[in-house]
Amino acid sequence: MSTPEGWREEDGALVREYELESFPAAIAFVSCVAELGERENHHPDIDIRYKRVLLRWTTHSAGGITELDRDMAAGTSACEPT
Repeated sequence: MSTPEGWREEDGALVREYELESFPAAIAFVSCVAELGERENHHPDIDIRYKRVLLRWTTHSAGGITELDRDMAAGTSACEPT
């Protein structure tokens, strides 16, 4: 199992911080990630600070990172602004 590009493993989670161009852009990004999480019934921990968004994918019931977390982290790229 490899870590998706741009992500790091930290305390049993896949972690990545994004800096968006504005607060509305950060909220739009989070909304897209939320839709992804709802579709797969797997939700990240999200921290929003103005235009910075910190995502943490982990499977709490498994006590750490699973293949689903890796898939979700990789899938998050579809929400990244172009």
